[in-house]
Amino acid sequence: MKDNSLEIQFCFPNNSLSCFKKVVPEVEYFVLYIFIFLASVFTVFLKLLVIISISHFKKLHTPTNLLILSLAVADLIVGLIVIPFMGIRFIESCWYFGETFCSIFSFIAFMVVSASLGNLVFISVDRYIAVSDPLRYTVRVTTDKAVFCVIINWLCSSVYSVIIFYNTVFYPETQNICYGDCRIDFTFEHVITDLIVTFVAPSSVIMSIYVKIFCVAKYQAKVVNSVTGASRSQRKAAKTLGIVVMVFFMCWIPYYTVILIEGNDTKESVALNVAYWILYMNSCMNPLIYALFYKWFRISAKHILTLKIFKPSSEYLNLSPEDK
Repeated sequence: MKDNSLEIQFCFPNNSLSCFKKVVPEVEYFVLYIFIFLASVFTVFLKLLVIISISHFKKLHTPTNLLILSLAVADLIVGLIVIPFMGIRFIESCWYFGETFCSIFSFIAFMVVSASLGNLVFISVDRYIAVSDPLRYTVRVTTDKAVFCVIINWLCSSVYSVIIFYNTVFYPETQNICYGDCRIDFTFEHVITDLIVTFVAPSSVIMSIYVKIFCVAKYQAKVVNSVTGASRSQRKAAKTLGIVVMVFFMCWIPYYTVILIEGNDTKESVALNVAYWILYMNSCMNPLIYALFYKWFRISAKHILTLKIFKPSSEYLNLSPEDK
């Protein structure tokens, strides 16, 4: 009996370099796996609704929606890959998928959150142009330019992630202190660099742009007594995406706060794990915001769930984007 209890204390009982395995009560074990499963399925389901809506309906093929599509793809990867494997590692307190996939997983997790923030930067710029210069918006912002911005965003996020995770990707054996571990140990310099590059700088840009949007919208409301439906739509879109940005920041701030307070601690504290999950749960919040504020999302989701998108010419359905 004693030997069996000792065996379950290690991730790999037959390996002398194995990490210790945290013993979790069966009820807690079951509840945590249910939570991880539901979080993953819920995130993937909602993101697929957004992706299918924008991809299928021709009326939604706009530059702004292409940026939203890119954001949805990043969040879909979080729900499909990051949440499940992060959840298993958290519950089991062990990594059973090998050193190579540990490196790949860490790279993907870092890249998608960086790409999400980059998407929000481009979305804020798009909304500023739409509100400040609505007459020339269709000339200044085109689908080709939006596609170019999406490609640049993902490319820059990938390159930056490779630079940050160079040792992890190419020398994974130098990272783990025991077999069955998948933690990335950053130096304090790396933490500060990442804080500035992927949070402070983009956040400053986004916040300054949205302050300008607010000022322009307020000025227009005073000057123009008879506001057209198009300009109302642009301001409402800016407001909705502004809420998306604020929710994003609220999910990011706890993570960096814990990182800066704990410093280069090799142990993952409860606070850090909570901050991780707050950060990743942001991925399922955006579609809920769309559902509350975007009429086109509610209509398109209804058509998708009732399988009406398989009807002939369904892609040309009028979703009344001017009322979003």
